[in-house]
Amino acid sequence: MYVLVIGSGGREHALIWKIRQSPKVTQIFAAPGNAGTAELAENVPIAPEQVERLADWAQEQSINLTVVGPEVPLTLGIVERFEEKGLTIFGPTSRAARLEGSKVFAKELMKKHGIPTAAFEVFADPEAAKAYVRTIGRPCVVKADGLAAGKGAVVCHSTGEAVEAIQLMMADRAFGSAGERVVIEEMMSGEEASVFAVTDGRDYAELPAVQDHKRALDGDRGKNTGGMGAYAPAPVVTPDVMAQVRTLIIEPTLAAMEREEAPYRGVLYCGLMLTTEGPKVVEFNCRFGDPECQVLMPLIRSDLVDMLLAVCERRLASYRPDIENRHAACVVMASGGYPDAYEKGKPISGLDRPADRSTVVFHSGTARSGDRIVTAGGRVLAVTSAGTTLPEALERCYRAVRSIHFDGAHYRTDIGHRALRRNNL
Repeated sequence: MYVLVIGSGGREHALIWKIRQSPKVTQIFAAPGNAGTAELAENVPIAPEQVERLADWAQEQSINLTVVGPEVPLTLGIVERFEEKGLTIFGPTSRAARLEGSKVFAKELMKKHGIPTAAFEVFADPEAAKAYVRTIGRPCVVKADGLAAGKGAVVCHSTGEAVEAIQLMMADRAFGSAGERVVIEEMMSGEEASVFAVTDGRDYAELPAVQDHKRALDGDRGKNTGGMGAYAPAPVVTPDVMAQVRTLIIEPTLAAMEREEAPYRGVLYCGLMLTTEGPKVVEFNCRFGDPECQVLMPLIRSDLVDMLLAVCERRLASYRPDIENRHAACVVMASGGYPDAYEKGKPISGLDRPADRSTVVFHSGTARSGDRIVTAGGRVLAVTSAGTTLPEALERCYRAVRSIHFDGAHYRTDIGHRALRRNNL
């Protein structure tokens, strides 16, 4: 088989790493990839947003399976374009990808079909939105309707912060057209977790629950980021909680999308708040998360290609993934200054040292400069380890992190702190 993976981050490196283990695969291509994917696949210089170019190239190369990493090409209709050419592709159609592409669509769908989420209001006028937050006078969350590279949700603890967020999104157009409408929702309290359901539209199989670390600094302080680390399975998602997630969220959402004539196929990322009233949806994403994907891939014992094809061929009812009874942890090494301004081109050392067999360094933002690998993004590396226990996985992970160096590198030292505290470890 010839496989194409679209994207350039740690998520895509992890997918390629796992796909390469399949005996069915002859060659893997990454579009555009990074310095890490180049060691496992052939990088192709086509951006994820160039849907027509990708479709034409995949047809010319007789690609047997395409896996879409990021959300933007999905919302642009890459799945429809590939399928029109008779190409097999893993991911939801653009109609289904509205679950991530439009916060308004997702919230209204949940309200209509009784899927638990925070109470909300939608605004297209900035002054009306500001008047509303002044009226409610309590903490809230302001979300841009469209895609905003993970920065479109602002937790506001005061009216002033909410007014500032509305001004930023709607008047200042910080996120362009994504901020033409905003969702203002109640602030939920509880612990966050993510559940991933791989689905062919009717049947589904869930993967281990994951807990991400969004804040830049230890103790969940600092600015929001794309994710500074993750671990799985997340013990906060107990079997009872998972049963609720299935019956209250996953199954009703798939049924709702079917009724909306937008059947959902691919991976459904359920970002959850585990409240005293039960699990509620914070957001849906239409792809594997990053860095969540990096801890999921080492825990899947099955051939990933079999699972992806079962989805594409609508036969997931007869397939169930085999999951390792282990733990995985990931620590993101970021550029100095991230998530604000940062410099690129810093040489990275320590990548060639012998690593623990249970540790993999996934590249997120790297490039090759001559004979050296250098930084090329905010999140540079996603160092991932597996172990029989979470403390073992974390110890291996941090040991590897300490052996890697680049100027200005920073990372959180408390990944997994919630699970460790919960289990008194």
